[in-house]
Amino acid sequence: MNGKSHSLGITYEHQSSLPRLPIPSLDDTLKKFLVTVQPLLSPAQLVRANKIVKDFQNRDGADLQKVLEEYDQVSSQTIGSYIEEFWNDSYLAPDTSVVLNLNPFFLFEDDPDAKVAKSQVNRASSLTFQSLKFAAALKNERIKPDDVKGTRLCMDQFRSLFGSCRIPKPNGEKDIVEVHTDSDHVLVLYRNQFYYFRALWPSKDGKVKVAVTEDGIQDILTSIVDDGKKINLAELSKDAIGVLTTLDRNKWALARKKLISHSEENKSALEMIDSALFVLVLDDFEPEDIHDAAANMLHGTHILKENRFDSNEENGLLASLEKLPQLSESYYQAGTCCNRWYDKLQIIVCSDGRAGINFEHSAIDGHTALRFASDIYAETVVTFAKSITKSIYTQGCPLPSIIDAEVSLDTTNGPSLDINPKKIVFDLPNDLKIDIHYAETSLGDAVKADDTHVLEFDKFGKSFIVGNKLSPDSLVQMSIILGYYRVYGEVVSAYEPVLTKRFFHGRTEAMRSTTMRAVSLCKIWTSHSSTEEAKLNALRESTKYHSMLVRESAAGRGVDRHLYALKCITEKNNLPMPEFFKSEAWRALNHTVLSTSNCGNPALSLFGFGPVVPDGFGIGYIIKDSSIQYSISSKHRQTKRFADAIHQTLLEIRALLKPLRSQSLGYHQNKNLRQVVTPDLGTHSGYDAFVGETSKVPETNYDRSPSFVGRAKLVRRSSSVRSTSSVNMEEYC
Repeated sequence: MNGKSHSLGITYEHQSSLPRLPIPSLDDTLKKFLVTVQPLLSPAQLVRANKIVKDFQNRDGADLQKVLEEYDQVSSQTIGSYIEEFWNDSYLAPDTSVVLNLNPFFLFEDDPDAKVAKSQVNRASSLTFQSLKFAAALKNERIKPDDVKGTRLCMDQFRSLFGSCRIPKPNGEKDIVEVHTDSDHVLVLYRNQFYYFRALWPSKDGKVKVAVTEDGIQDILTSIVDDGKKINLAELSKDAIGVLTTLDRNKWALARKKLISHSEENKSALEMIDSALFVLVLDDFEPEDIHDAAANMLHGTHILKENRFDSNEENGLLASLEKLPQLSESYYQAGTCCNRWYDKLQIIVCSDGRAGINFEHSAIDGHTALRFASDIYAETVVTFAKSITKSIYTQGCPLPSIIDAEVSLDTTNGPSLDINPKKIVFDLPNDLKIDIHYAETSLGDAVKADDTHVLEFDKFGKSFIVGNKLSPDSLVQMSIILGYYRVYGEVVSAYEPVLTKRFFHGRTEAMRSTTMRAVSLCKIWTSHSSTEEAKLNALRESTKYHSMLVRESAAGRGVDRHLYALKCITEKNNLPMPEFFKSEAWRALNHTVLSTSNCGNPALSLFGFGPVVPDGFGIGYIIKDSSIQYSISSKHRQTKRFADAIHQTLLEIRALLKPLRSQSLGYHQNKNLRQVVTPDLGTHSGYDAFVGETSKVPETNYDRSPSFVGRAKLVRRSSSVRSTSSVNMEEYC
């Protein structure tokens, strides 16, 4: 499995040198397990947990460890790691809808070009064009491999980024992910209608080229929008086949089978959808605010409208309803929730130009999707910069492109490529229209149950945190745990995925942020008798310990994946399930109320996903240099109240920490009169109000120039915190 594959370029050139994910020792994992579950258990429960862990260690555990190690050795040529098969199954086996349960979303920052930013067609054309360049570069293996501080990361997930589709399987079979390596077309959804256009030249001499320009894509999308408006939305909603991808997987598999068996046209249409590079979704919707934008990227909008017909339309409707009495209600779905295909990578663009991504998660993680999103957004920035400087650099622009891809419209050396858009039309039997109706009503309940709220905190960000010698990610994790504690008065199981891509086919390890040090922080922070120094010390201790656990997880020495693999190897070999995996301690750890993830950079405004348990919160966050963005989702919980508690916690943290630096203000060439001015520059940093004081020095000469020297310094409320002079930025990232 680690052998070299053929290489056209650089993307996968380091794959064979990546180490295999290690299996931790059973003793180490079980010791860490007890430490991990301690904050979640009562003293009596902890006693029982110690006993059941000891029994597992001395009996079933040792035998299962040997079975797992043998499995890892035997499968080393066919499977990338000891956890790969089991972790893939954890995504593909459950019979639950992927909407709100699996697919995450990104929300892009606005386009830097004002002419593009507010135009749906222009923004969609720009993102599609850059995505096609990325796809061509990836097919040519010209995408530079990921690395973190010089450590090379596995690039295997990029093989499933384009041309892939999750395929539902019936009767308890797990889903599969099909990857169409020769994919060359883009699927477009607009008002529940499907279109496609070819966009990549077939590989010639081992090189793939983009076959359409950005202006050409604008023309294509304009014609699609013009055509898509011809049919009444009420009529289109009855045939919104995309909503079937929101069903539980077995139901979707049966509906898909029914669709294929009905006609060859349907089979061909599905093949065209499955094999598309990606899906471009054009939403006929303008979000009112950032919360609406986040919710639309996560699950679309739910807007019911009343059917209104003239007499002829009404007679036709009544005739059709005699055959389909299930559809006899007087409302239709006018929202965007049906204008999706959740089994594929989707780029979503609203009518006001706001754009984002919703991606199928079973084959790729957030880090892979982020690289794609970052590169295409960065290329739009470079493109805009080149448009500004093109009149200056007439002999060639010195600004380098981010994506190494060639665009060619030349057809002189071969056949032409038909890039004109084509509409996909399904032949839907009546029983499938009923399936669509019930899929929409079921999705409506899920969308109505979701409460997504965005917290945009702009008082400080990464620079301020690192300047105070704290880990940004660890501090945000503590803000989440503290925020929950101050609302509900308890700590709960929290999950943070940590990247393990330094290993061959590595994905993530679970880091459990709710530690005993985090519990101590919560109690100290919310106590009226605690001093500022005690609070700060507790914050430093909890974040320091969290950072240590992150490093262990990144090295493959976590708790969750190892124990999960032992449970799965038990099932794989049809062995009796040990009592350990039925214990209250195991259940407490795996009931993840706070499912969190840190994924983002300046290309993104938001990142988010749904909760993983009914009483949980899904919390995606992005830490920027001077701000922190949280997207928080729950089902019927007090999401805004929770977000407000996090906001208050961040303000209190800011009040305890030091600003990055002090500024000294002076006046040019005057040595005669000095005046010391001590303003507080913290009006933007949460410090004291302006304080001024003046002390004069006797004059010896007089002139009319400003006759004093000013010195500015920051005044702290508390003297218990020392300022920092210089910080290694990388050390605390």
